[in-house]
Amino acid sequence: MTREELNQKKQQEIFFEQKHEKRKKLTLFIFKLSFAIIIGFIVFYLYTTFVSARIISVHEERIINKKIPDSFNGLKIVQFSDLHFGTTFFEKEVKDVVNKINLRKPDIVVFTGDLIDKDYSISTNDQEKLIKQLKKIDASLGKYAIYGEEDNNTFETIMRQSEFEILDNSYDVIYNNSDDPLLLVGLNTKDGQLNIDDGFAYFKEPTHNANAYTITLLHKPDITDQVLDNFSSDLFLSGHSHNGYIVVPFVGGIYKNSEAKKYNSPYYKLDDSELFISSGLGTNGPGFRLFCRPSINFFRLSNR
Repeated sequence: MTREELNQKKQQEIFFEQKHEKRKKLTLFIFKLSFAIIIGFIVFYLYTTFVSARIISVHEERIINKKIPDSFNGLKIVQFSDLHFGTTFFEKEVKDVVNKINLRKPDIVVFTGDLIDKDYSISTNDQEKLIKQLKKIDASLGKYAIYGEEDNNTFETIMRQSEFEILDNSYDVIYNNSDDPLLLVGLNTKDGQLNIDDGFAYFKEPTHNANAYTITLLHKPDITDQVLDNFSSDLFLSGHSHNGYIVVPFVGGIYKNSEAKKYNSPYYKLDDSELFISSGLGTNGPGFRLFCRPSINFFRLSNR
């Protein structure tokens, strides 16, 4: 073999060795990248499912309106919603919710629908545990609940035994050491069940107070427009939207439930009315949360 042939052979060996080394580096890079993606996905899943979806926050808001009677000045209302028991919330998490509610010493507590997840077959034992915890909620002026689209006869049994009054297209007139009332309206927004006229029947009573500060509970927030087309309400408290589950900065929630497409963020000012939408407690739909922790809403009413 000539020197020229030897050089060519050597160059080929070097070329194949370099090519082999590049393949090794590329294979190692792909492996590391794939491993990082898998680890990142696992961390993301664990965080959004078991951390972000379970650590409860408390959103505190001050409601200022001159229509609020002096006797209700400083009134404390706690709203919780969309428990979806059987998803990310079980007895332990419900205990935490109850403790956080009672710590605020509320005057009124409202639940705005979807107590048990539609895909969870709740046992009699679980029902008893849920009743035991919800019964511990203490509110000096009353505990109220409305139906969500997933609530059925089991919901009614649990809430009534937990000493909640269910407002089913009905209202309650609340007094607090004076003759000036606060009106609480509860609407049933399940398909075919909504009856706004019955919910606001108070204003047909001959002795009604036309200037009564009115709070309306409704599960599906997009129904708000239908209410305002017919009646006035000073404050709306709603659920259902979970505020979009995944919140992107400057964009908002990206997962929109039906009848929570127009209104799904935490707050809206609608002329003389205010609409607050709970992010809920359990999960439904995507089954996880990101930058949208489960929460309860804590309101303080003030007329100045």
